Amino acid sequence: MKLIGSYTSPFVRKISVMLMEKGITFEFVNESPYSDNHGVAQYNPLGKVPALVTDDGETWFDSPIIAAWIEMLDIAPALLPREPKAALKVRQLEALADGVMDAALVSVREQARPPEQQSPAELLRQREKINQSLDALEGYAADGTLKADELTVATIAVACAIGYLNFRRVAPGWCVDRPHLVKLVESLFSRESFARTEPPTA
Repeated sequence: MKLIGSYTSPFVRKISVMLMEKGITFEFVNESPYSDNHGVAQYNPLGKVPALVTDDGETWFDSPIIAAWIEMLDIAPALLPREPKAALKVRQLEALADGVMDAALVSVREQARPPEQQSPAELLRQREKINQSLDALEGYAADGTLKADELTVATIAVACAIGYLNFRRVAPGWCVDRPHLVKLVESLFSRESFARTEPPTA
């Protein structure tokens, strides 16, 4: 099994963590979609990571689809509830965390442009998305919908999103007035799967 992606992508990290937590052996193929002559398109016509190539030669792309495929293997620990509606609720929280990652990625790409070409309105729009989503996630952590001791695709996605905010210094004050979210991600960051997938600093 091959996982194609970049070491700095939060979406790739989400899949890496899932595979490690389930003890699934995989080969990591480092391909950045932003580098010249990258090979991502041969796995995903959209040119995005992650992509997963199975031992049977099937290719899956887009992290929610890959996550769903991994769960279909029925390898413990289960990261989604068995009951369909409960599973859908977890997937919605995953989508919310994925949205934070998307907004952070847009912000990083916008700030990489020459200063005179950057759009303050676009940066503000993405910042509002991130803050609104983090407020919602804080509420879910406070009411027990998201639990620090319950590993799911949602809690993994939330921690990967926060990890990316920290890594790229997007929304540096995110932890202010969000104590339940802080507790949630600190618990997950202490796991070996997160320590082994921490993005490189250099």
